[in-house]
Amino acid sequence: MNSKSLLRSTVLLAVAAGIAASPVQAGALSHQPPPEGAQFVRLDHPQPVRESVRTEAIEFFWYDCGHSQAFEQPLQAWAEKHRADVELRRIPAIWPGSPEETVQRGHARMYFTLEHLGLVDRLQTGVFRAIHNDRVDLTTEAASTDWAARHGVDAQLFRQAYRSAEVRQSVDDAAAAFVRYGIDELPTVIVQGEYRTSPTKAGGVEAMPEVLDHLVQQEQLKKD
Repeated sequence: MNSKSLLRSTVLLAVAAGIAASPVQAGALSHQPPPEGAQFVRLDHPQPVRESVRTEAIEFFWYDCGHSQAFEQPLQAWAEKHRADVELRRIPAIWPGSPEETVQRGHARMYFTLEHLGLVDRLQTGVFRAIHNDRVDLTTEAASTDWAARHGVDAQLFRQAYRSAEVRQSVDDAAAAFVRYGIDELPTVIVQGEYRTSPTKAGGVEAMPEVLDHLVQQEQLKKD
């Protein structure tokens, strides 16, 4: 993680929480079940989940967040392991009223355009790499279309999706969801609309999948 990304992430945390953010310390989990309140918490206001036989997991992320980038590979591996029993949704973070809101809305529009075209699985890692490693600004239609075209996406189809009412609505819905779920750290994963974990809670990005395993198993036992 580069220092600029870490700084921007910690500044964003401080804006939302109203306190100084402390660095996340990575740590391995024990083999004991993660304790509630230590490595995950209940939402103050549990949210409804989509009708599904599977457990729902929602990741809140931001393309410009170093912790979100670090979590991408572990999340992909975790989602693949749980392909049969977990429905993973992603919601790009938009912190209403924050200094970064305009940038976040641009990144959210990029994400939802890829989602609309069914290209998230193929290009999600590439977007993170472009922003963090190549310093590409993907907050405008022109820049996003140019980047997508260079990665094999039809430019006209991309522009149509980018400008669509569905994508614009998804961006607005993401901002509302960020507030509704009470997100105060990135990345954050919500399981079944009730439990929340994040790097600070879990003990580091690499510890989050094990906490998520526990929460999914807990939900599945309720259904049995």
